[in-house]
Amino acid sequence: MKTSDIEPFFATLQRANPQPASELEYTNVFELLAAVLLSAQATDAGVNKATRRLFPRANTPQKMLALGLPALTEAIRSIGLYRNKAKNLYETCRLLVERHGGEVPRSREALQALPGVGRKTANVVLNVAFGEPTMAVDTHVFRVANRTGLAPGRNELEVETRLLARVPERYRVDAHHWLILHGRYVCKARQPLCAQCGVAAWCDSAPRPR
Repeated sequence: MKTSDIEPFFATLQRANPQPASELEYTNVFELLAAVLLSAQATDAGVNKATRRLFPRANTPQKMLALGLPALTEAIRSIGLYRNKAKNLYETCRLLVERHGGEVPRSREALQALPGVGRKTANVVLNVAFGEPTMAVDTHVFRVANRTGLAPGRNELEVETRLLARVPERYRVDAHHWLILHGRYVCKARQPLCAQCGVAAWCDSAPRPR
């Protein structure tokens, strides 16, 4: 993708969805952190189904610790890798209480020190909860960035770095949401819907009329 194409690419995505948001359901920063932690190798819909049972009972680190690991594990049983995720979330709650007064920290270093919280999860929390212009690179963002030529890279960190360098500042806070949603519903892995794509004109991979 040419540099001159990036502005109309994001302007088009913005017009189509002026206020993009995460499809994970949450009501506070802790619930957001928990939901993103649980979403690894799982769908947002599957996570939401589980957290609708969990969060009314435990929507703070203190309440989740009081709930106990066995009950937490059972509550998220429908999510893939649920046992390991339950252990990580429970330990994260303990550290949030012991080190951060029960609050979700706002620094990347502190977030990534929590069990089960990697760079992508930290980026989501920093962006969605605190409005920082981070780029959370999941499978959808990675695919769209490479397929369109917007920010090609061999791994998530390369793509993240190139996105931060190429996305205009005014679009940066919302950019990863637009790219996730575009990858989820239009630029699909197996059968991209190029004929229905509003940004195909600037995509390196879209079919060109003859």
